[in-house]
Amino acid sequence: MMRDHLTQLENQTLYILREAVAQVAPLCMLWSMGKDSTALLWMVRKAFFGRVPFPLVLLDTGQELEAVYEFRDALVRDWNLPYITVPCPPESEMDATLPPATRAAQRKSVGLKNFIAQEKLRGVIVGIRRDEQALRAKERVFSPRDSFGAWDVREQPPELWDCYRPVVPDGGHVRIHPLLNWTESDIWRYTQRENIPFVPLYLARDGMRYRSLGEKNITHPVVSEAASIDDIIRELDSTRTSERAGRSMDCETENSFELLRTRGYM
Repeated sequence: MMRDHLTQLENQTLYILREAVAQVAPLCMLWSMGKDSTALLWMVRKAFFGRVPFPLVLLDTGQELEAVYEFRDALVRDWNLPYITVPCPPESEMDATLPPATRAAQRKSVGLKNFIAQEKLRGVIVGIRRDEQALRAKERVFSPRDSFGAWDVREQPPELWDCYRPVVPDGGHVRIHPLLNWTESDIWRYTQRENIPFVPLYLARDGMRYRSLGEKNITHPVVSEAASIDDIIRELDSTRTSERAGRSMDCETENSFELLRTRGYM
């Protein structure tokens, strides 16, 4: 019997997660409490029969929205999650030549770099998708990073027929992206099918909603009337607004996001 589209995507993600655990150690997974990383967390629990075999990490700048912190606390308690908060260094220590919002976003890159060095991690699981942003479309499932966390888009291993041979550079690590082939619409349809909890800020109130959840000092809601998952899916079929339209750093300069990504941003 032919499997439906969401089940095929889910099976591919479970396979990648199991390959990651089998081939790379020690590992962690970044959990921002957004729709993507929470759907990914749901599949981690499926892949390992209710267990989460690596720490879940929030790179915390102290600027998450209050509803995000409340959502985290509830899920950590209810799902008994192996959760770690990693404080990020202050903005005053970031590259002063970057535009303000880009500089604020860089705090997470540096926080992750420090945490990887401290824990001697060889792998980091991240819930990004190719359809989120043009630069992310060039990613591999297993993507090597050097000792500075930097990404060289020209030096990526081929991944043919779902055969993965993770290469961990000396002193570096590999980013693992199990959701690359999902779309924003796929994530919402899967969230609905599986009844996965999500931060209510994604639903419209007073004509606005968060389409992409980030820190409150650099992320803003967008105009929307989508007050349910059905509404969101219908909206995605017709909107011309980009998913990251509410992310300030994406709009500051033409190459802001590229600068962040090459320096280790997720």
